[in-house]
Amino acid sequence: MEKILIVDDEKEIRDLIEIYLKSEGYEIFKSENGLEALEILNREEIDLVILDVMMPKLDGIQTCIKIREKSELPVIMLSAKSEDIDKIFGLNMGADDYISKPFNALELIARVKSHLRKYNRYKNMSSCTESMKLENEIIIDDLVIKLDLHQVYKGDELIKLTPTEFEIITLLAKNKGKVFSIANIYESVWKQEYLESDNTVMVHIRKIREKVEEDSRKPRFIKTVWGVGYKIDK
Repeated sequence: MEKILIVDDEKEIRDLIEIYLKSEGYEIFKSENGLEALEILNREEIDLVILDVMMPKLDGIQTCIKIREKSELPVIMLSAKSEDIDKIFGLNMGADDYISKPFNALELIARVKSHLRKYNRYKNMSSCTESMKLENEIIIDDLVIKLDLHQVYKGDELIKLTPTEFEIITLLAKNKGKVFSIANIYESVWKQEYLESDNTVMVHIRKIREKVEEDSRKPRFIKTVWGVGYKIDK
């Protein structure tokens, strides 16, 4: 049974999300602040975190940073604020997704399932033996994407990507030369309908570039096709 940690200082929100997710068969852990959440993460094998932005003691942004220091498990941020700057900041700190309050129960469940599917693939591939995965590789100059291992190397350096970042770069690398619009990428990776105002993909592209490019302002690998989208054409 997959374990989900709900972190929100509002008891009503924690209890409501618990009802939604327990009906889907998940084991639920709850916390009212970031410090307590980190303690739970230290003792439990949590598969996904739903994390509120505004909390006492340790807010969601700082909690997300702490989680990313040790784990690549999916983090979905919650916030009553709707401004883009809050979303961009949360994603920049390592969150995989972002949902504004009030949220739709079906949308929340769908996003949880989508991120758990990706994370489970990531865990399964990462546990493969070296001999099982020397074959499935995409090589672009000095960038090597090991599909079976869910790993990316630049030269001899292992680049630490989140499961979502890995899915994006793999999508582009498998289709070298093809231009993907932001909507194409979002719907392919998140398995959700793209909303015109959503800039999640752009934030993730920027984070990938910061990790794999020597100069993220002059990318060698992930190219911008202005007015259209992104591609890898090496």
